[in-house]
Amino acid sequence: MKEVILDTETTGLSVSEGHRIVEIGCIELNDLIPTQNKFHCYLNPERKVSEKALEVHGYTDEFLSTQKKFSEVVDEFLNFIENKRLVIHNADFDLSHLNNELGLMGKKKLNNENVVDTLALARDKFPGSPTSLNALCKRYRVDNSKRTQHTALIDCDLLAKVYINLLDQKEPSLNFKNEDNEKKIINLNDKNQYFKKVIKPTEEELKLHKEYLKSSLKKNFFN
Repeated sequence: MKEVILDTETTGLSVSEGHRIVEIGCIELNDLIPTQNKFHCYLNPERKVSEKALEVHGYTDEFLSTQKKFSEVVDEFLNFIENKRLVIHNADFDLSHLNNELGLMGKKKLNNENVVDTLALARDKFPGSPTSLNALCKRYRVDNSKRTQHTALIDCDLLAKVYINLLDQKEPSLNFKNEDNEKKIINLNDKNQYFKKVIKPTEEELKLHKEYLKSSLKKNFFN
């Protein structure tokens, strides 16, 4: 199954106050394994960045004024996420801003039917515990030292690792070309995503093992 880890950065928190998107980052997963396909862009929000948002991501008005507008990247973005499940941390926030941008252009809005909210997953799994992306990175020992500020692609990369852990899956870091030694399970309901190949002993090995046990049991190991 193809999924897209998605993150946005904005000029502020609320679309009702006219805030807009300044960055979109997407990383594609295929059966939980990151592919080479990514989508990333900075955007000219056509308004000023709030002081609090500037502290979070560091994108200045001067920098953003030179970037493309959402209308110039919307088709490429929609083509990238088409027919893929979206994985977002705090999905309501990102979807509200994306749908605001799509609505301003008269485009069809995204629904949440094919969206996984990792914030909701974390809250269900760890009720009462911190569930921010940084907190989950700490819990799962995901190195987030590069996250000195919020940037969409870095956050997507971290979320991909957190998402796999939230599903109780093993992070896909193995070499899958050697299929005789490692097998991959793509059923997300399974407890383990990977398992070792079972090697059965030969008749000769079984015979030698029995002989070894007989000789060993004759010894008194307590003298």
